Amino acid sequence: MRKSGGSQEAPEGEGDFEPGQTDGTKRNHQQRYYQPGHFVIGGITSQFFLPIFNEIDFKEKPKETPADELVTVPKNYQHVLSLVFAVNEVNENPNILSNITLGFQIYDSYCHAKMTYQNTLNLISHHRKTIPNYKCGVEKNLIAAIGGLDSETSSHMASILELYKILQITYSSFTPAVSEKDPISSLYQMAPSEEHQYTGIVLLLLYFQWKWVGIFVTADDKGETFVKKLTRQLSQNGICIAVTERIVTHRGFDNTGLIEESQNMAESLSKTNINVFVVNADKNTMTGLQWLLLIGREMSMSPINKVWVMTADWDFSSEPYHKDLDLQPFLRNILFNNSAGDTVFFNEKCELEGGFDIINWVTFPNKSFLRVKVGKLDPQAPLGSDFSIDEKIITWHQSFNQVVPLALCNDHCHPGCSRQRKEGEPFCCYDCTPCAEGKISNQTDMDDCFQCQEDRYPNQERNQCISKKENFLSYEAPLGISLALLALAFSATTALVFGIFIKHQNTPIVKANNRNLTYTLLISLLLCFLCSLLFIGRPQLLTCNLRQTAFGIIFSVAVSSVLAKTLTVVLAFMATKPGSKMRKWVGKRFSISIVLGCASIQASICIVWLCTDPPFPDLDMHSLPEDVIVECNEGSANMFYYVLGYMGLLALVSFVVAFFARKLPDTFNEAKFITFSMLVFCSVWLSFVPSYLSTKGKSIVAVEIFSILASSAGILGCIFSPKCYIIVFKPELNSKEQLKKRNK
Repeated sequence: MRKSGGSQEAPEGEGDFEPGQTDGTKRNHQQRYYQPGHFVIGGITSQFFLPIFNEIDFKEKPKETPADELVTVPKNYQHVLSLVFAVNEVNENPNILSNITLGFQIYDSYCHAKMTYQNTLNLISHHRKTIPNYKCGVEKNLIAAIGGLDSETSSHMASILELYKILQITYSSFTPAVSEKDPISSLYQMAPSEEHQYTGIVLLLLYFQWKWVGIFVTADDKGETFVKKLTRQLSQNGICIAVTERIVTHRGFDNTGLIEESQNMAESLSKTNINVFVVNADKNTMTGLQWLLLIGREMSMSPINKVWVMTADWDFSSEPYHKDLDLQPFLRNILFNNSAGDTVFFNEKCELEGGFDIINWVTFPNKSFLRVKVGKLDPQAPLGSDFSIDEKIITWHQSFNQVVPLALCNDHCHPGCSRQRKEGEPFCCYDCTPCAEGKISNQTDMDDCFQCQEDRYPNQERNQCISKKENFLSYEAPLGISLALLALAFSATTALVFGIFIKHQNTPIVKANNRNLTYTLLISLLLCFLCSLLFIGRPQLLTCNLRQTAFGIIFSVAVSSVLAKTLTVVLAFMATKPGSKMRKWVGKRFSISIVLGCASIQASICIVWLCTDPPFPDLDMHSLPEDVIVECNEGSANMFYYVLGYMGLLALVSFVVAFFARKLPDTFNEAKFITFSMLVFCSVWLSFVPSYLSTKGKSIVAVEIFSILASSAGILGCIFSPKCYIIVFKPELNSKEQLKKRNK
């Protein structure tokens, strides 16, 4: 680049120079690149680097340094070219600034605090010497200053330029002064907010499930600030910091203690199982990291193959020592992509509103590198699309075999388990505990298992909720079919017996013990067998209302008929005694009164039940873990037990009366058969109560149907099988003389 014509004569001690020129001659630290204009733009660049690691006395005037002690950063030369090009473009375009020219005055910071302060004062000085606030001769008309590349340089410049209210535009990342300055500050930052970067780092770590990471910073206030801010966001998102490596800034390569400390840290990095480190990538941290990697290679340690997630402070190509690195592919956030079409504006903190590109740095054996954009963080985008990454185009280090590295304290807790924190360990270290009975976890690394919905239940692995099956006694089920066929068979048998008795209704055995009560008993038994069918099938409102009430009333009629038969035997015997007054009670009216009276009491209980708290169809979600029980809720459980209790009372009275009347002389005395029938009845229903209380679902319905069939069959068999045997197989015994003879 050639100097622009018309340059003024430089003040003493401020000779013009071409940036990047190192011809071996001695040059003063105060050299500048100057072009006059109506208004001058100042610039502080970092083209040269002074490898001076001794303490600096700010009371001394900067000394001359031989050119061979200056390390050139070629990438930063573009910053100077960009400023010169922009100024000349403005000057050559009359449509931008008419009759006004821009000039520039550029100094180098030498990446050094003392030189940054010195040359910032030179920008605002109007004399041949660095004398602020003194004007003599031609004024520079400094209207703005640009710089610097790193946050420290920008902060040093701002501390002086703020006093003069000179506009400063910094292209460094995350200048500490920005977030702390007052609203009327003249410092504007051309990099996005630091908070966006922290968010981007967290999203990147979460995307790859890196929750056990290390942090790499310098052992200074800037490093501690980085750790403090990042730690807060990492903890809020469930990411643990496994270790924080703090490297001391180099003060001299001949420092034996520092070298030994670096060797120990390099050895620690080579042996640790932590695969991912977040690096605060300012120049000091990166220089220290390179130094560690160089030491590790020279000591023939195990390769330090890590994933380095770097902040946007660092520009890979600007580091003069990158040829000594393996700084291996890396994932990191870089500076704002100022491509055409981007929206550029400052927020209330004078920060440029923008996002970050996620860059995959791929290095090759010949020390060349490739920069691949793999994602983006755009804080201005809608929620959900503000972070994007294309994992397929990422190139991982060969040691990872192109597989995403793991960064966890321990393995994931798979679905079906939950995390249980280890005592005394960070929250990212945990044990995996299987979910308790009835609970599941359907995602990896869940803190707690949860209950399935009421209509679902956990599968065997406890990682999924399965829809519960409806549980009721169906006609399609084998048990339902069997019980229905059994009920129909008993009904047919009862109808057959009833037919036999109708056919032989005028025979003595049918007439004995009140023929009408016999018919009533047979009809009620037939209805009892049929009413058991109400318990099979999906419960409906009508069937729920009829199940227990119809069964209770019909069974009461049957038991009342048995009781009436027994009392008839007793009264008939008592009426045969001379002068007995019991004869007026013997007859049809008495038996009809017994049946109607006993049945009416049961009917009244059922009516009260239906009017107050009737049964209704219901779904029981909880009793069975894998089924939804479709049942008839009895409504008032007390009324249900009243019905059962009343039937039990009738049966017990019938049993007692029949037991005492079993040996009374009578024509075909049925009392002993009634005794057995009531014994069967009471035994069945006494067994039913505990079974009813201990079973659930269709089993409880099956138990009740079985009890109805068993008790009804017991009455049918005990009372009518002897009579049917005589009528069908021994008709010769079905005569009054033979019955009296058998009775005697």
